Amino acid sequence: MTRSPVVRQVRHDLNVKPFIAIWEVTRACQLVCRHCRADAQHEPAPGQLSTREGFALLDSLATYGHPRPLVVLTGGDPFERGDLTELTRYGTDLGLNISLSPSVTPRLTRERLVELRAAGGSALSLSLDGAEAATHDHFRGFAGTFDQTVAMADVVTDVGYRLQINSTLTAGNVREAPALLARVIDMGARLWSVFFLVPTGRGTGLGALSADEREDVLHWLHEVSDRVAIKTTEAPQYRRVVLQRAKGPAYEGGELYRHLTSETTRLLGERPASPRKPRPPMAVNAGSGFVFIDHLGDVYPNGFLPLHCGNVKDSPLPEIYAESPVFKSLRDPSTWKGKCSVCEFATVCGGSRSTAYAVTGDPLSSDPTCSYVPEGWGFPEKAGQPV
Repeated sequence: MTRSPVVRQVRHDLNVKPFIAIWEVTRACQLVCRHCRADAQHEPAPGQLSTREGFALLDSLATYGHPRPLVVLTGGDPFERGDLTELTRYGTDLGLNISLSPSVTPRLTRERLVELRAAGGSALSLSLDGAEAATHDHFRGFAGTFDQTVAMADVVTDVGYRLQINSTLTAGNVREAPALLARVIDMGARLWSVFFLVPTGRGTGLGALSADEREDVLHWLHEVSDRVAIKTTEAPQYRRVVLQRAKGPAYEGGELYRHLTSETTRLLGERPASPRKPRPPMAVNAGSGFVFIDHLGDVYPNGFLPLHCGNVKDSPLPEIYAESPVFKSLRDPSTWKGKCSVCEFATVCGGSRSTAYAVTGDPLSSDPTCSYVPEGWGFPEKAGQPV
């Protein structure tokens, strides 16, 4: 069986070095987002990494050769940490690219943004989960968050950050996606990171998209990626779609796809598309190019896959990433089960390991939210395996 080539940067071997490292610097957050993967709290948790321990973590990330991993300081709300500027400056001085992912609360001010930009913060993400206030504020748990997010986007870009907008799509807000795209463009975002709901944490009570609906959305995202750079989280099938659309016929799709495309034409039809060509998305997945360090220093393949693989207080992060049996299995398609194990796009997609775990209890099983049927599925030796 012919495998599709791995979409990787030549100098970034994902078996030994993560492309991106997410550090949850604190669990503290003033919001109560309905889809949060964690149970955020109003005060820092006892035992969260100290400033000195944070410096040591950043030191370990700086031991990688160029290009070093991208580092995102997130939470909770990282702006709840009083030493955030120190951490940002220290990481920047080590040669790391430091990005910030704050919550929109009264702590997010122009003065703090200017201070962190001067310390070396290069990019900043804000979350927007609805095209209108009613939808977004319902997600975030506080009225007025939508208006404040739109207002702060102007401040973020004015201060000099590259702005990224994060949006989680669910059955309840997906039909707003074209209007949400228009908002993202108007806000001056350089990247739209679209999250597909993983039923974990508080998100277990929200409606995830069906496999066919996800396929509709992924094809629509590819079609609008000439308007703003697109990145998907927990939907690595987007990489398959990009490759398929480069070679195959037009996508027919279902009712949701037709709605999204017609609404996009209605809202953005008069706006000229950007001349930029969409870049091929990198084959990053849980444990493969991606590592998550929580506020206590515990290491996971990502924030939605609660498989504990070590702690940076006990072992160097590069050692955990390269040698953990869990990380190794997540990077090895031969360990996967069901149709993911025979898919010709395995090395560029791999399915959402987090969703597989959340739904089936097995991170190596097939992603149940993928509607694609691989060329190799149905071989006699695979008969009886779960899809």
